[in-house]
Amino acid sequence: MKKIAISIGDINGIGLEIALKSHKKISKLCKPIYFVDDEILHNASKILDIKIPRDFKNKNIKKYCSKQIQDSINKLIKPTEITKESGEYSFKSLECALKSVIDKKTDALLTLPIHKKAWNLAGIDYVGHTDFLSNYFNDSGIMMLGCKKMFVALYSDHIPLCNVPKQIKLDLLCKFLERFYSSFRFKKALVLGLNPHAGDGGVLGSEDKVINKTIEYINHKLNKNVFYGAISPDIAFSKKNRKDFKVFIAMYHDQGLIPLKTLYFEESINITLGLPILRTSVDHGVAFDIAYKNKANTKSYLNALDFIIKN
Repeated sequence: MKKIAISIGDINGIGLEIALKSHKKISKLCKPIYFVDDEILHNASKILDIKIPRDFKNKNIKKYCSKQIQDSINKLIKPTEITKESGEYSFKSLECALKSVIDKKTDALLTLPIHKKAWNLAGIDYVGHTDFLSNYFNDSGIMMLGCKKMFVALYSDHIPLCNVPKQIKLDLLCKFLERFYSSFRFKKALVLGLNPHAGDGGVLGSEDKVINKTIEYINHKLNKNVFYGAISPDIAFSKKNRKDFKVFIAMYHDQGLIPLKTLYFEESINITLGLPILRTSVDHGVAFDIAYKNKANTKSYLNALDFIIKN
């Protein structure tokens, strides 16, 4: 069975609940190793009234944390609060879990949700997992989210919307499509345009002409039709298109993720492609509104694990 390194995420959110509730099921499929300290684990167990399974293998990480965290480890959990301590702790959990994969002590990385503002308060200059991993490997990863019914890859992810048109360049888009094709197994993908009506032939913007040229060039290079479009974004996710295509490529974050999360929020996952390691994550946040109330849904977590096992 594969050994999976699991970073625990923000300890004030639903990550610990998901890990504890799911362990019995996932331990039959893999060997999970959780990067969280005994004290944190026992306190979460007590608050949630969920027993820690006997075979729940965790790695203590407090020695890598600041002295402030080491001295207050028993009081670190503050359900639903955004704190710099929880931000630092979730980041250290991620770093330690990643190192275990790089050192080949584990086979893949599964990340539970972090809070970006908590990272910011802790002085961590990354806007999320993908940004950190891309910087770590000095190589931009491809963010893809979805489930068996539909996957959406993002050409640009966590950047301001006003900067997206500047990224629509032939060389950059060619590199992205080639890399995506080599990183994920699929037969065909539908590529979204940027502007309303995919630009209407240049009437509503010239970026979509670049997208069309890129699709033509890549298909010619691959000697087969793999990428289709650019399609008008407002009809891209129609029932017919979702029947014909399982893979979509959006030009920016919300363009692709609003329809995905509307349709498959509880079961979709987050995957980082194109890096030296395999990394998946749940496709939801810390859910402070239900944190430590035993209401967390584990479906996305289980699907993220299933993807790792099968890839």
